[in-house]
Amino acid sequence: MKPEIADKQLTVKPVITGSEAVIRSLIAEGVDTIFGYPGGAIMPIYDALYDFQDQVHHILVRHEQGATHAAQGYARSSGKVGVAFATSGPGATNLVTGLADAYMDSTPMVCVTGQVAAALLGTDAFQETDVIGITMPITKWNIQVTRAEDIPAAMAKAFYIARSGRPGPVLVDITKNAQFGEFEYEYKKCEYIRSYRPIPELSMEAVADAAALINSAQKPFILCGHGVLLSGAEKALIALAEKAQIPVGSTLLGLSAVPVDHPLYVGMLGMHGNYGPNMLTGEADVVIAVGMRFDDRVTGDVGTYVPNAKVIHIEIDAAEINKIVKADVAVHADAKPALEALLELVKPAQHSEWLEEFRAADKKEYEKVQHRELYPEAGELKMAETIRLISEKTKGEAVLVTDVGQHQMVASRYYRFKNPNTNVTSGGMGTMGFSLPAAMGAKMGTPEKEVVAIIGDGCFQMTLQELGTIYQSQIGVKIVILNNNFLGMVRQWQQLFFDKRYSSTEMVNPDFVQIAKGFFIPGKKVTAREDISAAIDEMLAHKGAYLLEVVVEKEDNVFPMVPAGAPISSIRLE
Repeated sequence: MKPEIADKQLTVKPVITGSEAVIRSLIAEGVDTIFGYPGGAIMPIYDALYDFQDQVHHILVRHEQGATHAAQGYARSSGKVGVAFATSGPGATNLVTGLADAYMDSTPMVCVTGQVAAALLGTDAFQETDVIGITMPITKWNIQVTRAEDIPAAMAKAFYIARSGRPGPVLVDITKNAQFGEFEYEYKKCEYIRSYRPIPELSMEAVADAAALINSAQKPFILCGHGVLLSGAEKALIALAEKAQIPVGSTLLGLSAVPVDHPLYVGMLGMHGNYGPNMLTGEADVVIAVGMRFDDRVTGDVGTYVPNAKVIHIEIDAAEINKIVKADVAVHADAKPALEALLELVKPAQHSEWLEEFRAADKKEYEKVQHRELYPEAGELKMAETIRLISEKTKGEAVLVTDVGQHQMVASRYYRFKNPNTNVTSGGMGTMGFSLPAAMGAKMGTPEKEVVAIIGDGCFQMTLQELGTIYQSQIGVKIVILNNNFLGMVRQWQQLFFDKRYSSTEMVNPDFVQIAKGFFIPGKKVTAREDISAAIDEMLAHKGAYLLEVVVEKEDNVFPMVPAGAPISSIRLE
């Protein structure tokens, strides 16, 4: 039993090691799952974890990058802070891609890395790396802790910063001597940091100005971004849209905030988004952008973007306001309170003719693109028909975790999301290899939900080692590989813009089903249309993890498409 020391108020404080303080601090923050990989510099923390296995579950990944993506998937599906552990040197540097991905996509995550002893810092000791310097540009905050007694405050601050305001990843690097050191432990959650104001004060004057623009609009258009989901503002946004009958388009990361079957939802924005919202953005007279940052994939040529519209930008991060698109009314605020305040001032309205323009565009896209993709009558299997069947059989209620490329765009276009936070993908970074580990995390975060990973053959081979994690931890994810034996998105660009000079994009793939079986995960390969429906049924009926490989058309392209850097009105249907 550890010795106890009383303070001046006779409150008993346990004397514990820095390593135990890390674990106790995590438990105090409500952490129930950690994704990590042990090593020399973080071994004391893993030793302390041994005594708390009944309170916190550790998932042993097969690569530290997998730990970060799993933590992202956990955070995105559950709304909690994801946690990852890694050792120093290569363990810490292997977190970089996941940290950058989480930073771009505003995902709350705390990564704890071990570090060489403080006396060895700067000596090029074995597995010493300046992880603080490396990760400073890709974290919301990072800190190196060299004394055991500083651990609780650092951990509390890390969680507060990660989850508050615009969320993001935080890294806490702890030297080995700090992990071994003993001190009187006391944990106080952080609720305030001087000079840090995560939730800006809502300006009712700005809200009133925004309402006046909306009330006078003939063609208003809501752009729904990821911030709507992060704020929990889905109901407020839908209520605003319904009150004034405003069409709603979604960014890639905003998908699932509004049910796809809602009558005011008009589709996805962006390079491979729907025809209507891309074409008609230019005709809107008021654009209400909520929790989105006007990414280049949404705007295309920014010089020609929203030429006729007054722009209302509701955004929690002041750095994003006027960064790319000038706002006529800037509402610097969290999305939920801003929308709730706006709802009170916006008048009921009808915009039936404006909405009909979107429906006409939908019809054109369906006739030229969607019908042949969703319901092909002959030829090879298509990605879109596979996604349609998965969507129908899961009733749009699964957590869909997508990788990056053609399959990502097809899944985002054709899966009919019904519930919030069921779209998990790599947006800003576009990280190949994201889906498999992120799906593990999403399943751990929402075990009651069906989690389906949609992966391309190229992406799968970047992190397929996490099949070992899935088997060891018995994580019941469903894995669908859409295999076209190409790096499909790059090939599509080579076809359209580089005279079909297919340089280093054709894949000679292994037997994916056999690989899965090597990890004791059952699977099936489908090549014929008449077999796909039953194969999906078999996959979904299986109680544990399952891999389904679907061989799809080799040179299928994803349309619509806005050429890079072109105006969004240049969207191509073929």
